[in-house]
Amino acid sequence: MEQKQWHQMDTSELQQMMQVHPQQGLTEEEVEQRRKESGFNELSEGVKISPFTLFLNQFKDFMVLVLLGATLVSGMLGEYLDAVTIVAIIMINAVLGFVQEFRAERSLRALKQLSAPGAKVIRDGKVVHIAAKLLVPGDMILVESGDRIPADVRWLESSSCSVEESALTGESLPVNKHAEPIEGEDVPLGDRKNTGYMGTMVTRGTAKGIVICTGMNTEMGKIADLIQSTESQATPLQHRLEQLGKILIGVSLALTVMVVVAGILHGQPAAGMFLAGVSLAVAAIPEGLPAIVTIALALGVQRMIKRKAIVRKLPSVETLGCASVICSDKTGTLTQNKMTVTRVWTGGGMMEVTGQGYEPQGQILKAAKPVELSKEPALRRLLQISVLCNNAEIQEVKPEDSRGKKKAAKDAGGSGAKSDSTWELKGDPTEGALLALASKMGMSSSTLSGLYQREREFPFDSERKLMSVLVSHQGGRLIYTKGAPDVLLDACAYILWDGNVVPLTGTLKQKVLAANEGMAGDALRVLGLAYRDLRSYDKPDTEKEAECQLVFAGLTGMIDPPRREVRDAIAVCRRAGIKTVMITGDHRTTAEAIAAQLGIIPRGGLSMTGQELSRMDDQELDAKVDHTYVYARVSPEHKLRIVKSLQRKGHVVAMTGDGVNDAPAIKAADIGISMGITGTDVTKEASALVLSDDNFSTIVAAIEEGRSIYENIRKFIRYLLASNVGEILTMFFAMMMGLPLPLVPIQILWVNLVTDGLPAMALGVDQPEKDLMEHKPRGAKENIFARRLGWKIISRGILIGLCTLGAFWLTLSHAPDSPGQLAKAQSVAFATLVMAQLIHVFDCRSSRSIFHRNPLQNKYLVLAVLSSVLLLLGVMYIEMLQPIFKTVPLGLREWAVTLVAAGIPTFLMGAGSVWGGRKNRSRRSMVKSANLSA
Repeated sequence: MEQKQWHQMDTSELQQMMQVHPQQGLTEEEVEQRRKESGFNELSEGVKISPFTLFLNQFKDFMVLVLLGATLVSGMLGEYLDAVTIVAIIMINAVLGFVQEFRAERSLRALKQLSAPGAKVIRDGKVVHIAAKLLVPGDMILVESGDRIPADVRWLESSSCSVEESALTGESLPVNKHAEPIEGEDVPLGDRKNTGYMGTMVTRGTAKGIVICTGMNTEMGKIADLIQSTESQATPLQHRLEQLGKILIGVSLALTVMVVVAGILHGQPAAGMFLAGVSLAVAAIPEGLPAIVTIALALGVQRMIKRKAIVRKLPSVETLGCASVICSDKTGTLTQNKMTVTRVWTGGGMMEVTGQGYEPQGQILKAAKPVELSKEPALRRLLQISVLCNNAEIQEVKPEDSRGKKKAAKDAGGSGAKSDSTWELKGDPTEGALLALASKMGMSSSTLSGLYQREREFPFDSERKLMSVLVSHQGGRLIYTKGAPDVLLDACAYILWDGNVVPLTGTLKQKVLAANEGMAGDALRVLGLAYRDLRSYDKPDTEKEAECQLVFAGLTGMIDPPRREVRDAIAVCRRAGIKTVMITGDHRTTAEAIAAQLGIIPRGGLSMTGQELSRMDDQELDAKVDHTYVYARVSPEHKLRIVKSLQRKGHVVAMTGDGVNDAPAIKAADIGISMGITGTDVTKEASALVLSDDNFSTIVAAIEEGRSIYENIRKFIRYLLASNVGEILTMFFAMMMGLPLPLVPIQILWVNLVTDGLPAMALGVDQPEKDLMEHKPRGAKENIFARRLGWKIISRGILIGLCTLGAFWLTLSHAPDSPGQLAKAQSVAFATLVMAQLIHVFDCRSSRSIFHRNPLQNKYLVLAVLSSVLLLLGVMYIEMLQPIFKTVPLGLREWAVTLVAAGIPTFLMGAGSVWGGRKNRSRRSMVKSANLSA
């Protein structure tokens, strides 16, 4: 016979399996023996990576390896200044990467902090307090309201115990716990109501249970194991830069071979030609590219902070730009995680309730008009029951009470300027929603406490599904009751109808049930409320005596409402070609209703439950994942499978969430996003992006920023590589023609780091195109040279190379036998190359012609170009720098040659762009005319 699972066992089977007596607990000897088998009740951090190893890992990046090779070659050539400069660049990148990744590896330490620090346990027949890490399977523990559950527990007794499990299961409401066995093996965690889980919080009542799993064997431990075994994904930018590095290596090797072979065929010494070829290969590598990419990403990070998004992993910034799917948790991310009453039904009809959360702001509307409480006796009674049959408390948190929080928000990127009070709940969210409802009509516990005094409570339990209180009022007593409508109706004999108490006939009961079904069909959680007047000497002693002959007052329908800004944010995502997917531990009906309100599910879109997903293999899931928009009742493992399935289908996945249950999927996603205020430490540490305002719409701003950053990276790659192609061709053609070298190595390095660096950084902060969020995301596998970027780089590089070589040859041939003429020609070539690039940089701002752009629009670029010109003049005319950079002062004639040669590439490319644009417009006009004629 197959062994039952924990939730299927009754209490006697459970005690026999764990070999423990519920009143005596374990002995110290049994505890020690079990600890040897199970270990301490704590979460393992897995294989620890030392800071030194983490630092060394930064040098595994392909572009860094290319630069290390360039350093070695520069040292071999005796160009020690070049080598030292490249090493400095590599170290800067390594330090930046180390700082980012060191923080990312703290996710498991944060997870350990969620474990309960202490536990109340029965040992040797005595109740003792111990550290939670000392618990072992079989320990008998006691919990009460406010306790964090210290291990996974199977309950033996429950007295109105409710547990907040949203961080683990995604369920927005506390789960009422009981001790009865639950049938079925494939029962989701959220439905195992006889089990408690490590790290979740008891919100009400007391319970007693047996520890069934500790440490890494708990559900929290399984999540920790998932985080350990889940590898962070390389970003599209990292893939593209690696691809670019390989291309540059191939070009460098090919050039070296060609130069060596050509030189030997021309009778040149093999050793000399080899050194010349290697020097040319080093010139092909843009040494400043990794540093400029890092700086551009860092500048993007600063802009994102201003837009309430905190970036923890630099390369992930641009990944947002190609996100094609956002997988979002529902509770606390798309919704407020604050239950709110949205409808009220009494015998007088259905009423709508405005306002959200626990703030005492909003109205109760009937036929779109505010109700007058004096004309609605049933509503007034319903509100009284809501307040008095209630154990929750809503507290106003004034600005002066939360200065620390505001300072933290400001440090995290918020303004900290908002001064309005906030309202926080202490207790059950359902009861909090009832208090908020009453407060909108000016009714609260403070206004009623002087008139009504509670004498006794009959707590809620899962069997009765009711809660009642006995209160005294003006010499009499009343019973106030709330609970499941169908159960409550069976306890009612009367109903408040049109202001009068009348018998609850079958017809009236059906009307109540119809109203209940209507609200439940809209995914509202429905509660019934009732009361009974007692005589002063009536004092029921049992639930059965209290909960009978009640007068039904009405129904309340509540839901965890969507955040106000989310619907608009999802609409922007849709226009940008980004699919939004809801993943939640909540029930399917609730999830579908919220998704419909937010516009997530299109016509024909599917939903899926965790049980359905469990029955699918990866192939079946892959077949449906593109058409599924809502996943309900899912576990952390399910979330991970969904993310990986979308990735297999070629999507770039952003995963958002705030609970511990989101952490593994967040880490596995291409871009993990967590909530800064409501998010757990675990989720924040596993994520690449933290939203400091918990605002889903901030994701849209971050995606726009990510797209802008990527386009800016393409701009400066276009600029840098066109410059390098120009350098390479200048050197290559000169060698092939038997001319002296037009540029010396230090000049090439100066161009690559200084002239290229400053303008490239300025391109990194260029303003995005206006239609950036109006087109689909680029493909994750899109080549970095796509959309004719490769052609633009090569064509511009050829023109720059030919014009630089032409200026060099023209200057050299003017007085070929003069002793200083080679240095002057090299200085002209150097200045021509620099000026050609500085003119070219304005053309890189857009795919449009330079003649259609305002060159002064990017003030940083203007300053960078002016700075580069001044630096060029410095190395030309400051005597102490001339020997280092092998330059000589230029006269007016040389400057005339330089400026004309530098301007020719931009003039030709601009003229070609204008001519091509006119030709395309003419062709489109002809096609349009032909279509009209047809």
